[in-house]
Amino acid sequence: MRLMKLPVMPLGQLSKSLAMLALAMLLAACGYHLRGEAKMPFKTLYIEAANLDSALIKELRSNLKANNVQLLDKSEKADIILNIAQEQLDKQILTLDSSGRVNGYQLRYRVSLRAYDNEQNEWLPASEVMLTRDFIYDNSQILAMTSEEEMLNQSMRSDMVQQIVRRLSHARALVPPEK
Repeated sequence: MRLMKLPVMPLGQLSKSLAMLALAMLLAACGYHLRGEAKMPFKTLYIEAANLDSALIKELRSNLKANNVQLLDKSEKADIILNIAQEQLDKQILTLDSSGRVNGYQLRYRVSLRAYDNEQNEWLPASEVMLTRDFIYDNSQILAMTSEEEMLNQSMRSDMVQQIVRRLSHARALVPPEK
């Protein structure tokens, strides 16, 4: 009888392999999965907005292209039309200190939108998406606070784009019943 010789793996490499296997099993067990591209129920889209050069529209266009949606320049040939009716960024005072100076703000970002096709069938009924972020303000660090506010605004814009794309990925034509 002949015995086969199995290759021997160095101990360090074996422990790394076991650690990677354990990590993969833990991630699979908790339901974690990487975000892929959203599956869109349409192929072409036209964006209708008051300001097509806004940062939101630019980021939305980029995200939709990454999800294999063809963006058109004319609404007539688009599967659906996304109407961004309003985009508004507000800043509200949350708290004041004992001397009346601002201690905290709340940033609010609202976008009103709707999506429909060329037959005027609603895909997304008119709705408003609102995001808020609170932040502590320090009057002695104005430059840092301005930078933090801008970072929060960018974060809210990215979150807004993700929410719009998520809503579009679940949109379906809402055909009114026949009378």
